[in-house]
Amino acid sequence: MLNGRYPVRWHIVLLTLWTAIWFFVAERHGAISWHYLRTGEQLLFNQASGGGLALYANHPDLQIGPVSFIVAGLFAPFPAAVGEKLADAFMSGLGLYMLVLVGRAAADYNRGTGLNHKRLQQRVLIAGAAFIPMWVEVSVRFAHLDDVLALFFATLAVRALVRGNATAVGVFLALAVDSKPWAVGFLPLLLALPRPARLRSAAWAFGLVAVAWLPFYLTHLDTLQAARFTIPNQPASSLRWFGVNDPATPPWDRPAQMALGAALGALAVRRNRWPAVVFLAVDARIMLDPSVYTYYNASVLLGTLLWDSIGQRRLVPWVSWIALISLYGSALVVPSDSTRGLIRLAFCIGSAAYVLLWPQRTPRGRRKRSSHREEVDGNLIRS
Repeated sequence: MLNGRYPVRWHIVLLTLWTAIWFFVAERHGAISWHYLRTGEQLLFNQASGGGLALYANHPDLQIGPVSFIVAGLFAPFPAAVGEKLADAFMSGLGLYMLVLVGRAAADYNRGTGLNHKRLQQRVLIAGAAFIPMWVEVSVRFAHLDDVLALFFATLAVRALVRGNATAVGVFLALAVDSKPWAVGFLPLLLALPRPARLRSAAWAFGLVAVAWLPFYLTHLDTLQAARFTIPNQPASSLRWFGVNDPATPPWDRPAQMALGAALGALAVRRNRWPAVVFLAVDARIMLDPSVYTYYNASVLLGTLLWDSIGQRRLVPWVSWIALISLYGSALVVPSDSTRGLIRLAFCIGSAAYVLLWPQRTPRGRRKRSSHREEVDGNLIRS
């Protein structure tokens, strides 16, 4: 017991220590991309010329949502070095909090199904041990606050979905998209809501996305060019295995990532496997992305964490560890660019097929709740 009142969550204590170890390892050569956030924050608040609502029109390379720049502004009053360290610590702390949120969501989702909470804590511990190194990669080594916030808000949306708070689901999904545009792939989570609440949640989501982005587009039509911004098509990209050898991002690539992620997510919801939505969206992203930065793996490890903790009940969350070994391990030990691209492609296709097609048995308690929900939805529709 802690202070005689609260039980010690030993899996969280161990994960905190694990995070601290990786934090201090990465911090020595960290914050590689933090200058993008500082520059964007200064531009957004007109502290530099060519900013304000003209930000994206004049700086299409800043593929970062306005919410991320606003949050980055919280660290602006500090000296640059201090603000950078505080941002790294803040983002690392969000990763730990996300592990707590995922554990609580899994417990709530499986309530009444005979869930063994000790086994759940062990599962979160083992999956979290794989998640943390990649989280520190995105939050400390690269300091990509935009990706961090998109994944954090997606986790909050999952928690709200399990608790039945439809408005919060829509708000958090909107904030994810407003932090990083590729988070559009998480929107199929809306389909997991009961029908009467789905439209309200979608209205909040699309309304807040419009509020955040439309002022830039309506006041500066050149902002549309930002969506066409390209990056190099790296030799280790899986795109090479599709015969795409263009030196830069093909014009169809970004829309294809979002469309494929959304389609796979919608299929997962239809097959009663909504905890796989985040996983499938990021699978589509990394499979079709021309770049292969290691911080991309953090989004995959969040997807596997959600699936291993909520979507299935095996003690050993082996999907998370296969993802870590396949994607990060291959980047460290496989010298061939082409082979690394093939490994990434095989992981994406194989993991998507597994979560969508592998037979699963719904626990009895959840079957009863699902039947009751369908009956209630049917009565509402008939009335």
